[in-house]
Amino acid sequence: MSNIYYFGNMKDKRKYADRAKYLINAVKKRRKNVREMAISYKGNRCEICGYRKCNEALEFHHQISKKDFGISSKGYTRSWEKVKHELDKCVLLCANCHREAHAGKHKVVDK
Repeated sequence: MSNIYYFGNMKDKRKYADRAKYLINAVKKRRKNVREMAISYKGNRCEICGYRKCNEALEFHHQISKKDFGISSKGYTRSWEKVKHELDKCVLLCANCHREAHAGKHKVVDK
């Protein structure tokens, strides 16, 4: 099967390799944007201690055991509606509180 695409009356013979750098950067940009939207959607701060200095230290903790996908593992390539549906099963925690929650030091409850 040919990789020829038509734009108007012109044939486009580009292949993925020709656009790889652009496409990789576009996906990185979208993932970063969706992550920022997700953090904002969940309140911009750790729900236990209130930490908000560095967004890279904020993580999503699933409260409901049945998750459709992990937010951080390929979740940012899904539609915003699917991401929001999954975020509704999560709380936003800083890295320290997230580890402590998994160790049983914090009981995280639905609001």
